[in-house]
Amino acid sequence: MFKEKLQSYRLPQNQGSILIYNVVIIFIFSMVMVGALTYASMQLKVTASTIVRQQAFQIAEAGINYYQWHLAHFPSDFWDGNASTTPGPYVHDYVDTDISQKIGEYSLEITPPATGSTITIIKSTGYSMDNPQVKRAVTARYGVPSLAKYAFLTNTDVWIGSSESVNGELLANGGIRFDGTGNAPIESAKSTYICQTYHGCSPTVKPGIWGSAPAGTKAFWQFPVPNVDFTTMTRDLAVIKSEAQVGGIYLPPSSAYGYSLVFAADGTVRIYRVDSLRAHQTGWDVNDVAHNEDLDYNTRTELSVCSPSPCSVPDNGQIFVEDRLWVEGTVKGKALVAAAQLPYNAATAPSIIIPNNLVYAAKDGTNILGLIGQQDILISYYVPNNLEVDAALIAQNGSAQYYYFPGNIKTKIIIYGTIASNGVWTWSWVSGNTIVSGFQTTQTIYDSNLLFGPPPGFPMAPDGYRQMSWTSD
Repeated sequence: MFKEKLQSYRLPQNQGSILIYNVVIIFIFSMVMVGALTYASMQLKVTASTIVRQQAFQIAEAGINYYQWHLAHFPSDFWDGNASTTPGPYVHDYVDTDISQKIGEYSLEITPPATGSTITIIKSTGYSMDNPQVKRAVTARYGVPSLAKYAFLTNTDVWIGSSESVNGELLANGGIRFDGTGNAPIESAKSTYICQTYHGCSPTVKPGIWGSAPAGTKAFWQFPVPNVDFTTMTRDLAVIKSEAQVGGIYLPPSSAYGYSLVFAADGTVRIYRVDSLRAHQTGWDVNDVAHNEDLDYNTRTELSVCSPSPCSVPDNGQIFVEDRLWVEGTVKGKALVAAAQLPYNAATAPSIIIPNNLVYAAKDGTNILGLIGQQDILISYYVPNNLEVDAALIAQNGSAQYYYFPGNIKTKIIIYGTIASNGVWTWSWVSGNTIVSGFQTTQTIYDSNLLFGPPPGFPMAPDGYRQMSWTSD
């Protein structure tokens, strides 16, 4: 009986198995939940970290925006309104204007432009007050483009012949006859203009740009566009003169025929007084004015202007000459050479004459030359048949030109840099389709280093600072 009662209370045989199964399920579920909760916790931390880093980044970016505004209003202040002797970094509060509460700070480090450059480097480091240990940095480079951004700029009409090529941007405030080749914007400020006889017309009304250029070059034609105020191409010559007298090279009137500068690859420049000239035939300029004065020096006397001699290219790069000037040689360093007499008088304003090759020691941006002729930039009569000129050229009140010497024909001229000519520019003279004087082939190659690294004191574009690059950590 007792045995039968025990049997009547016996548990089902699979009840223990069910209990173990439930325990296993609960354990697995617990492990999954722990993993899920751990993952969720990690994601929350990542999200929180991302938010903090993003907030620090936005604060740092606000610092860049602030100093961009500052440079637009104070373009020569690289010390955040402090004295130039006050070193950075400069710390600013970052305020949430919605709640009028400071929520972070940004710290600015400003690197002023190096000599011969317009590029300013701004580094802004931002962080929030809640998490000051989390910092983000943004670095931006800003530069002021110079008016040497054009391979060629003229205040009047221009004719690019079939044997000529322009490598870089060209802009004329007048009309353009373009028969050659180009690889960048070709712009005229005119919708139509009257093409004159010296550009092969009768005269005739023509579109702002016209000619027999290849289709690929015509694709670059743009007209009309806003003109460029040519007066901005010339910095105050009185300032250049003053800087040359203080820390550069200044040459007063020579009481002879002028001066000759010969640059050397060792970073020096020899200075000569021109005592006599080499005779040649009469020439005619682009305004059909005859010139009987000779353009080539004959005898020279070397001068001991500096001690020791020869002179080094001055640290401030300024060379000012109050007389006619010949320039040639190999340039190492950065310099601006101006030939002018103040105040301006058309009858006495000197020109700069190029009698020989004028090249850079290397075309890497470390060697830059600017030439400002108060009247003309001229190529002399006896230049080599193949001529190269590496420089940014400005003919302030006259023209960049080779006079018309009937029958005096050269082979090729290469301009590596930029040309700014107030008047009509030409290196060659054409009758029909035949070169009758000057260079049979002309090539202008734009030196891109001039855009943000122009010659010292070279005129700047009026549109101010432009962002060149932007990086963040």
